[in-house]
Amino acid sequence: MKTLVLKFGGASVAKPERFSQIADLILERSHHYKKVVVVVSAMGNMTDELLTLAREVHPSPPKREQDMLVSVGERISMSLLAMALDLKGKVAVSLTGSQAGIITTSNHAEAKIIDVRPHRVLKALEEGKIAIVAGFQGVSREGEVTTLGRGGSDTTAVALAVALGAEKVEFYKDVPGIFAEDPKKNPAAEFYSTLDYTRALEITQKGAKVLQSRCIDLAAKNNLPLHVLPFSRPKESGTWIGRLCRASAQSPVYEEG
Repeated sequence: MKTLVLKFGGASVAKPERFSQIADLILERSHHYKKVVVVVSAMGNMTDELLTLAREVHPSPPKREQDMLVSVGERISMSLLAMALDLKGKVAVSLTGSQAGIITTSNHAEAKIIDVRPHRVLKALEEGKIAIVAGFQGVSREGEVTTLGRGGSDTTAVALAVALGAEKVEFYKDVPGIFAEDPKKNPAAEFYSTLDYTRALEITQKGAKVLQSRCIDLAAKNNLPLHVLPFSRPKESGTWIGRLCRASAQSPVYEEG
């Protein structure tokens, strides 16, 4: 059985009770995949709240210290999810971006991933545990905590999947999948059950916020299938992004520095 990477965004983890729902979903997926890695975002609007807090102290906070502050959000989510899984009898281990081996450039608040060394993730999987990784963050070669900018958790999930040779990444969102327009503004917007990478990039670059364009670009470079699913109805078909067939294995490609 291959590895599966699951990604849960801020809307999915917005309330404490959601963690139990996510744990149930993870347990269901673990019946089909022996190795499961989960990437989580901060709860709801926590990142924005932390940024506001920073500006209440300093109108233009130092980027290094800002990264130290906002990276707390994902750490809260990962530890709460590990607790929710433990309550249901499944051992999980939570890891920060640096602990998971997400190596980035030194650009605070807008770092790019240049390598992934998932030694601790692999160890957890080999021990039969669920590995839960904090998205949106990594560590520079100088040992500094960095963040990846808006939507960075999506990129974390894809980068980890590439490094682990995962079969795909499943993104759980607050929408049924990807539409030509925002379905909340236009209920008649066209829904896409499948998209190739090029078309998916076009849609996200025009403003769609379902997925971050960086993660789609990274998936395209590595021919990694992506599956966008509604968190509230995970058994629906959602939207598949990829090529008609996967290419043969190749060396991982990450973001340019």
